[in-house]
Amino acid sequence: MREGDVEKLRAVVRDCLGKHLYSSAIFFADKLVTLAGSATQDLYMQAQALYLGKQYRRALHLLRRHQLVTADLRFRYLAGKCLEEVKEWDECLLMLGDSEVDEEGNVLMIDVQDIELLYKDAEEREINIGAAICLLRGRAFEALENRARALRWYKAALKADPYCYEAFEHLIDHHMLTNEEEAVLLNSLKFDSEDRWLSLLYLCRIKKYGQVSVIEEKFQELEKEPDESRPEEDRVGCSLKDNNDIIACRADYLYHRGEFQRCYDTTKALLEKDPYHLNCMPSHIGSALELGRKNDIFLRAHNLVQEYPQKAISWFAVGCYYYCIRQFDHARRYFCKATTLEGAFAPAWLGFGNAYAAQDESDQAMAAYRTAARLFPGCHLPALCIGMEYLRTNNLNLAEQFFLQARSICPTDPLVYNELGVMAYRNRDYETASRWLRKALQSAPPPFTEAWEPTVVNLAHTMRKLKSYPEAISMYEKALSLFPRGASTYSALGFTHHLQGNAGKAIDYYHKALGLKADDTFTAEMLTSALQEECSRFSSAPDAEFYSLSGMPHIS
Repeated sequence: MREGDVEKLRAVVRDCLGKHLYSSAIFFADKLVTLAGSATQDLYMQAQALYLGKQYRRALHLLRRHQLVTADLRFRYLAGKCLEEVKEWDECLLMLGDSEVDEEGNVLMIDVQDIELLYKDAEEREINIGAAICLLRGRAFEALENRARALRWYKAALKADPYCYEAFEHLIDHHMLTNEEEAVLLNSLKFDSEDRWLSLLYLCRIKKYGQVSVIEEKFQELEKEPDESRPEEDRVGCSLKDNNDIIACRADYLYHRGEFQRCYDTTKALLEKDPYHLNCMPSHIGSALELGRKNDIFLRAHNLVQEYPQKAISWFAVGCYYYCIRQFDHARRYFCKATTLEGAFAPAWLGFGNAYAAQDESDQAMAAYRTAARLFPGCHLPALCIGMEYLRTNNLNLAEQFFLQARSICPTDPLVYNELGVMAYRNRDYETASRWLRKALQSAPPPFTEAWEPTVVNLAHTMRKLKSYPEAISMYEKALSLFPRGASTYSALGFTHHLQGNAGKAIDYYHKALGLKADDTFTAEMLTSALQEECSRFSSAPDAEFYSLSGMPHIS
């Protein structure tokens, strides 16, 4: 067959692959290999067509029959991808060869024939094939539940090529690194000067506790339009303000800050523009749950289940709906289904444990939290939840151990310090409680939102126990500015005034508390006591000091 006709057939195969006509591509690639005499590039194209057509076994057989697996790193990678699709993980690792990396992701041992390709700079900014192989090794080890080695290979993939976003996604979304380890890894990556935007985006995607000013600066630079009048090397800004991933990243940042309303508004606007942007779904559903938007969660969950029945996020949304309406049995069922579909989906495991905890089923809640702690070593929330569960069951020593473990993983989360303060309060160590709670408020991102009202109230209670009544009153008033309808806060504020001997003000606050929660027994009893004291004080005063409603003195 003439060379021109062969080239025409190759162009047809490439065009079929580009138009996703995989059956046609397989048909013409098979003829091309026969007519062109089994040229290596044609065999690779046929194997690619078979892979994209989901004929994985046939593609693998083709590569092995022509002894191409060891001929080139590309063929070995494609054979490994075929084995990945059929879930033969051990065979996949054997196929990829013998290589080792250290804990920081630096390659220690590699096949000699792969060295040149692994470190060769790609032309026209292609993803390094070595990075792709490192990523595939990481996925295989993670599927085999060898997370320590998976972590090393994901790091190696990212170091081989910072553009290997899937490796970064695995590390971040599966919570494989602590705050400090994430920062160290990003500092070790070698970005080109023109890749400043990617470096900033990675920095904004990592854990966001305790880095308010830093992250705000990164977002501003990502969203800012560069000044075209300045020299190119001096321009600041990346023009990504309207990018959906940047908006989703900012929404996640707002969620971590406790600004649930702003997070909800941001994700709602994004989902109106892109209804199936799955990366922002956990933040949107979580903020809607915090705000009690059960109708929105129901509609979102219904659409997700229809469109993505095999995605964990769909059933997680269903579980959140039932959690929102307090049907915890149903919530557990759907959280469990989400974990079955995707074992590395952290929100589902935490929701699973929370649904058990909401019904005081501590053993089952602990089992879910412990599984999450094992699966996500870089996430402090499972340890924090275990500590909260021990605190709820009054096992204070174990609670402290897990709170301190959570702090070691994430030393900048205010919630950890709040729980340490509550534990110290329960131990009647009010000085220590005060220190932890102040640390929590110092770590919380300003300005304070309603989410931090419980921490402010906790500090106020502690100050009252320390008989520092003026500061306690100030804290209660601050809490009421964050959440004006807090009946228990009005009651505690009245009680503090009562302890100061100011029964008149106490009565006013007791009335406000009962106006918001009429069945509060403690407040009703303290109101009665305050009224009796006030009446007793007036009844013991001289008659000359009593005035009628008209302002004239009573006449004996």
